[in-house]
Amino acid sequence: MKASLFRLGLNLWPPFLFPGIRVVELSEDYRHARVELRMRPWNRNYVGTHFGGSLFAMTDPFWMLLVMHNIGRDYYVWDKAGAIEFVKPGRGTVSAEFRIDDAVLDELRQATAGGEKTLRWFENEVIDAQGDVVAKVRKQLYVKRKPGR
Repeated sequence: MKASLFRLGLNLWPPFLFPGIRVVELSEDYRHARVELRMRPWNRNYVGTHFGGSLFAMTDPFWMLLVMHNIGRDYYVWDKAGAIEFVKPGRGTVSAEFRIDDAVLDELRQATAGGEKTLRWFENEVIDAQGDVVAKVRKQLYVKRKPGR
């Protein structure tokens, strides 16, 4: 699927649409994504900062999606675990970026070449408009070569 159409679908997907999460960039080769969350009355918490669930949701699917689209159909790719560390209150527009390169894909292919599963952690930050880190997010992916492939 063309990345531009996939990006549109993500932006209309209810878990992103309703809290105001927007995929602003998705490269045609699925190697890079940029996501934003703007502060709205419906995505604030009790103390007037970004709701933590929205901060985590804006980062949730991207490592899995980028790896899936680049490693190929011969592999299972699943989210296994995730963690978020809140560094400072998030206000205004916050963003997160994701980049996958050949070295990571080669590492995953090599680790699963004999049919074994591998678990790999990916990390990124949610930053505010001033470039300050609002949250640090870690996602662990499960990757395994499909049998007979």
